[in-house]
Amino acid sequence: MRKIFVVEDDDNIRELLIYALTQSGFDVSGYADGRLFYQALQAALQAAGSDTKTPDLILLDIMLPGEDGISLLKKVRGSGKMEKIPIIMLTAKGAEHDRVKGLDLGADDYITKPFSVVEVVARIRAVLRRSEPKADAPSDLVVAGIVLSPDKRAVHVNGTEITLTYKEFEVLQYLMRKKNVALTRETILTRIWGSDYFGDSRTVDMHIKSLRQKLGEAGGVIKTVRNVGYKIEDEV
Repeated sequence: MRKIFVVEDDDNIRELLIYALTQSGFDVSGYADGRLFYQALQAALQAAGSDTKTPDLILLDIMLPGEDGISLLKKVRGSGKMEKIPIIMLTAKGAEHDRVKGLDLGADDYITKPFSVVEVVARIRAVLRRSEPKADAPSDLVVAGIVLSPDKRAVHVNGTEITLTYKEFEVLQYLMRKKNVALTRETILTRIWGSDYFGDSRTVDMHIKSLRQKLGEAGGVIKTVRNVGYKIEDEV
C-alpha cells in the first residue's frame, strides 16, 4: 500500500484529504505543521526495516504556521536520502510566484485551491505512476553540451551535474528524444502529465522556464516555436 504524507494546517481540508485518499486505497498520515511533519519524516527514515514506512509521496501545503511549505520543500530536496520523494504542492489560487518557486526547488507538481478530491487523487496517481523506475536502461541522450542518462536519471551540462525535478527531467528527456521536432504544449502536457491531468498548458511553460534557468547557457538549445510550442536543437 502506497504511503502518503499530507501536510495541511486547515483541519477540515486535512481530514477531507485523509478520508478521500484512505478510501482510494492509500495509507495516509496527516500533519498540521511543518515541525511535526519533518519529525515524522526523519523518524520514518531512522526506522527503515520496521513497520514505519517512509512516504511514497508528500502532499505539502505552502501556507503553514511556522516553517512554510517552500522552506520544507527545500529542506527535503537537500536532504540526500529524501530528495527523490515525489512532492505535490498545494497553492492558493493566483499564487503563480509560489508555484514557480516550488517547481524551481524541486516540486513535481502543484494543485491550486480550491480543488476537488477527485482531482487530487488523480494527480497523485499520475505522479506515482511516472515516478516508478523504468525496467530498461536506454543509452544516454546528447544534445550540444547536455548529456541525459535515463537509467541513472542524471543530467550533466559540460561535465557538471545539475539537479532537476522529476517532471523537469521528463520534459527534457522527451524534447531530446524528439530533437528538432516542434512539439505543441498540449502534446508535451499529455505525454508527460497524462490525459488525466487537470491543469493547462502554462504548466509546460513554467517547466521550460525552470529548465532553461537550470541549464544555464545550454538552455538556449530549447527553442520557442511561435504559436506552436517548443523544440530542442543542437545549437544554442
